[in-house]
Amino acid sequence: MSEAPTANPAASSAGAPAHETALDPLPLTGERTVPGIAEENYWFRRHEVVYRDLLGRCTDRAVLEAGSGEGYGANMIADVAKSVIGVDYDVSAVEHVRARYPRVDMRHGNLAALPIDDESVDVVVNFQVIEHLWDQLQFLRECFRVLKPGGELLISTPNRITFSPGRDTPLNPFHTRELNAGELRELLEDAGFTVSILTGVHHGPSLKALDAKHGGSFIDAQIERALAGEAWPADLTADVAAVTTDDFEISDPNIDASLDLLAIAVKPTDR
Repeated sequence: MSEAPTANPAASSAGAPAHETALDPLPLTGERTVPGIAEENYWFRRHEVVYRDLLGRCTDRAVLEAGSGEGYGANMIADVAKSVIGVDYDVSAVEHVRARYPRVDMRHGNLAALPIDDESVDVVVNFQVIEHLWDQLQFLRECFRVLKPGGELLISTPNRITFSPGRDTPLNPFHTRELNAGELRELLEDAGFTVSILTGVHHGPSLKALDAKHGGSFIDAQIERALAGEAWPADLTADVAAVTTDDFEISDPNIDASLDLLAIAVKPTDR
C-alpha cells in the first residue's frame, strides 16, 4: 500500500531493535502505510476511507486482498466478510499479519501468479498496490482468473496527475508506473473487466483549510518535512495526527483533480 516518500527517522520505526516481533509495528519504509504513527496518520486515513466506504461490497463474501501489506485493511474486511485471504510478496508482512490478524488466511505469493484457485473468490481488493507492480496487466488478468463470474475487483491507486505532477517518473521510488483515470480504465478493460464505477478521493473542507494553512498544500508540507530528516513542527504534527476518514470525500466530479483513483470492475458472467 503506497504512501509518500519518508526519510524522517522521527516518523519511522526502521531503526527498531533487533528483538522486535511480528506483533510490533512493521517498519515504515515508504512502500506501505501503517497505523499508529502520528506523522503517518494523513496517509493512513486516506487509505482507510476507501476500505470504509467499500466494506459493504465485501459483506458475506469470499474476499481476497491482493497486496495486503500491514494487514489492517484485511482485518477490517474480516468484520463483514464470509472469509478473507491475504496475499503479499513480503515475508515479514506475511508473518506480521498471521500473528496480529488471525482471522485473515495469510499467504505468501507473487501477485503476478496468485496462489488462489480459478473462480474461487467473490471479491478481490487491491488498494494502493498496482502502482508498485512491474506487470500490471498480468496482475489484473490474475484477478480476473480467481474471481467468480459476476465478481468484483475493488481497486485504488494514486492519480498520476496529482501525485507526481509534471514528472516522467513517479515521485515515490517504490512506484513503477502510476496511472491516470483513462489509463486505469484501459488496463481493466484489457484484462477483461467491465468498469462499473470510476471515481476519486478528494480533500473535504477541513483538509482544504489545512492546504491553505500550510502554504497551499498540506501534502507538500508533510513531504518537505519528511525529506528534511528533522523533527516535525508541533503544529504540523498535531494537524496530521488529527486527520480522520471523514475529512476525505469520494466523488466523481473532476476525477483528474482527485488524489487517488478508485474503480469497481466486474468480471462478466459470460466469461
